[in-house]
Amino acid sequence: MKSNVYPGLARDSEGGMTHLGRIVKDAWVFSLIPESEDCTDWGLDQMQILADQVAREWDVYGNLPSRLPSELRERHTRIYTQAIDRARQEGWDPELFDED
Repeated sequence: MKSNVYPGLARDSEGGMTHLGRIVKDAWVFSLIPESEDCTDWGLDQMQILADQVAREWDVYGNLPSRLPSELRERHTRIYTQAIDRARQEGWDPELFDED
């Protein structure tokens, strides 16, 4: 992403498995935004605010999905399973960027 706006999860690179894509998905997990909102054309300042909100939520659970209450853990599993499947269909390979 080279502009000052996020293209949205549907148009994100790496099938949405980027840092900003994970912020959107985590915001869905914590119901900070509805799952229908993919943050298309959000400014990076808006994305930073969302990232800060997501970070505060994760801090409560030690940044570990295994510490999420069952409802959030189930939502996390569903959202990320779907996202990983979609990303792989679009050619994403998690092994390609292991040095990042």
